[in-house]
Amino acid sequence: MRITSLVVTATLALGCVSVSAQTPRAGSGNLVSTSLRQQWDSVKKNISESAEIMPEANYGFRPVESVRTFGQILAHVAGVNYLFCAASKGEKKSPHAEDEFEKTATTKAEIVKAVNDSLAYCDGQFTALDDKSGAELIAMPFGMAKAARAGALMMNIAHLNEHYGNLVTYFRIKGIVPPSSRPAK
Repeated sequence: MRITSLVVTATLALGCVSVSAQTPRAGSGNLVSTSLRQQWDSVKKNISESAEIMPEANYGFRPVESVRTFGQILAHVAGVNYLFCAASKGEKKSPHAEDEFEKTATTKAEIVKAVNDSLAYCDGQFTALDDKSGAELIAMPFGMAKAARAGALMMNIAHLNEHYGNLVTYFRIKGIVPPSSRPAK
């Protein structure tokens, strides 16, 4: 739990620094939720573009046998998105299990759909979030203690960034420039 807290704190701190030029001025309200939305938009873009950019032939690639394939990472991310965002919504049960897509989505098209659907499912939570609702206590996934709604969303962002880091390595091994390193359009 300490490591998770450190990751969440670091993610929020980095997010606040990286978006400070775009964040409303102090006193204008909803600074935390605005920062979370900006971090969400950034990682959502990286994950979604990763799913699209990697050729289907590389979805089964893994650098060593002991790690997930590129496609399995994305399928895992899709499942966990549902868990964190269902908790944030106050739903007693997630619409999808953590490992559901790893077991059922085997083609690029199926995985891309699972990822994009999970991102869309979470979008509503990030859009509706304000600082007041972000401070409300909710039941967390994975049997964790109750925490602030914003905490569940921060953990989701941290989780996505963690796995985006894995995907970047896979891209580099395959000689492909990852989304966050590509020139702006």
